Amino acid sequence: MKRLYLLRHAKAGWAMPGIRDFDRPLDEVGHADAEATGMAMAAAGYVPDLTLCSNARRARETLEGIAGNADIGRVLFFDQLYTEDATGYLALIREHGSFGSLLVIGHNPMMEDLATAVAGDGEQEARDALASGFPTSGLAVVRFDDGLDEATTGAGYLEAFVTPAAG
Repeated sequence: MKRLYLLRHAKAGWAMPGIRDFDRPLDEVGHADAEATGMAMAAAGYVPDLTLCSNARRARETLEGIAGNADIGRVLFFDQLYTEDATGYLALIREHGSFGSLLVIGHNPMMEDLATAVAGDGEQEARDALASGFPTSGLAVVRFDDGLDEATTGAGYLEAFVTPAAG
């Protein structure tokens, strides 16, 4: 059994004049939510073998907040997690799926699209929460019977959907 942890970056501030969207930092709420998500991951025993993180500043800062509170395994950074769609995310997951369980820190709408696509079934409470949207610092926990290098749409089971509001 392998787990795919899909985490939307924490809340970022609006872009200031002269700052690219790619370079937007987390705001105060975002920093606190990233730390809380890390604590929730540690408490639940969610430990990825490898983390794939967008190179965007808000994703890297989310990673820092989580890493201060939870084990995140080895980390690789990818510009594709800023530029690709959900299909591109899934291709990257498959490419690194032989490492075991993966944490992916990326952006919406890709996270929501991917979580919805790969979770063919799941806990009703988690499915209802995901159906309400994928907020910043939202974490979808999707279990696969086979390795993530063979992950396909509909093959996963949504175990949990953790949000800052749900704590």
